[in-house]
Amino acid sequence: MHHIEQLFHDYGYYVLFFGLLLEFIALPFPGETTMAYAGYLAYQDQLNWVLLMILAFTGTTIGMTITYAIGHSIGMPFVRKYGKWFLLSPEKIQKTERWFGKYGNGLIFIGYFIPGIRHITGYFAGIIRLPFRKFAIYAYTGALFWVIIFIGVGKIFGPQWDAVFKVAEHYTLYIAIAVVVLLVLLLGYRYRKGIRAWFNK
Repeated sequence: MHHIEQLFHDYGYYVLFFGLLLEFIALPFPGETTMAYAGYLAYQDQLNWVLLMILAFTGTTIGMTITYAIGHSIGMPFVRKYGKWFLLSPEKIQKTERWFGKYGNGLIFIGYFIPGIRHITGYFAGIIRLPFRKFAIYAYTGALFWVIIFIGVGKIFGPQWDAVFKVAEHYTLYIAIAVVVLLVLLLGYRYRKGIRAWFNK
């Protein structure tokens, strides 16, 4: 935390943008902790909450897109051989393969909330030649939820952000699933007439 505090003191908003971007290329960076702390700084009116959201989302999506492009260009043999230079261990690669087999493309969305998985889903999506449009839908939507949840922890809970963050970090996957289910239900209710008409065709 002292290191993160010092980074924000020295570089301000740049920490969030470049830190998250580089995290997805596989730099060891505590993205979730940094976002929560940035939210806390917004709570104290030291940083602008809207700008934090924009920079965090932009850094995350650029990082994910770069990893997709790398995976799409080099393929799995290269990753297996040289992945260690990107901090992509054989264990991480195998784990991601299993998760993709279990959850399919949806893993790109929920992968943000699974430690050790989000750093490789972009590579893997490119490697399996997932169409970019489909990748972008899952990746950018997941990034938005991820950013909102963790910056929101600091912004909403203020001085208690650290305690709430630990709970959120532990149950983050379940929180994400609950938010998605709630959103689907709300959209289903909002557009129920159109959905009913479509099914009755």
